[in-house]
Amino acid sequence: MKRLRTILIILCWFLALGLSAQHPVHVVLIGDSNTWIGGEECDQSRGWSKWFKDAFQPLSCRSYARSGATWTNTKLTTYNTVENVEVLSDNNVVFNQVNRLREAVQSGVQPTPDLIIMLAGTNDMWFSSKRPGAYAMSVEQAFSDTSSSPWPVHQVLSLASSIRYSCELLQSSYPQARLVLVTPMQSTKVSAALTEQTGDLIERCGRRLGIDVIRLDSSDCISRAQEQKKLTYTSDGVHTNEAGAQRIGELIVEHISTCTE
Repeated sequence: MKRLRTILIILCWFLALGLSAQHPVHVVLIGDSNTWIGGEECDQSRGWSKWFKDAFQPLSCRSYARSGATWTNTKLTTYNTVENVEVLSDNNVVFNQVNRLREAVQSGVQPTPDLIIMLAGTNDMWFSSKRPGAYAMSVEQAFSDTSSSPWPVHQVLSLASSIRYSCELLQSSYPQARLVLVTPMQSTKVSAALTEQTGDLIERCGRRLGIDVIRLDSSDCISRAQEQKKLTYTSDGVHTNEAGAQRIGELIVEHISTCTE
């Protein structure tokens, strides 16, 4: 029975890959530095996006990620698709990555996405003093307002409400696209407890929004304790090396290319 199950899993995997080749999709990636280091064309081996692209083989795969980006907006956040910094800033937020994507699609530079994968949250935790309101609102509170008119972005200050805001913007812009939220992996700069708490928050947001969620914060993926002892899957405890990038990229493909999809 165990051997049969293994064979079925392998067949399922090849079927999923075969379908992706027969019915290619346009993929867009949004996130922070661990996505950004894979390059806009997703061809740099230190970023998980390269390994995802190689294994998933989409028709196109483009990253709109920025190093230093947060989910959480600030009181000074505005619509800004011009700023290009690699550090924390008021406008280096997922909201503006979504805006750049929308502009690119409208101008014909970017094909309309079929699959949008979002991996952010590390900087919200790591630089919590710069995002003091990130955890001030629960998921329930963030979704309690059901009015149809969106709030001004500079009023969307919590992590949960920022996730809702950007994801709903994507859902309204690309209703046929599949959205996937990916939680931050463990790192040496953030406690495992806070990383798990943030993963739980993102997962609850995903449930509310009807969006798939992939958890990377398990120690089976990349372990904070292991990286503290010896850097194995990261270059500095936060950013993946090639081995870590491959590990995450292939894990994401495995979750997305399942027989239940």
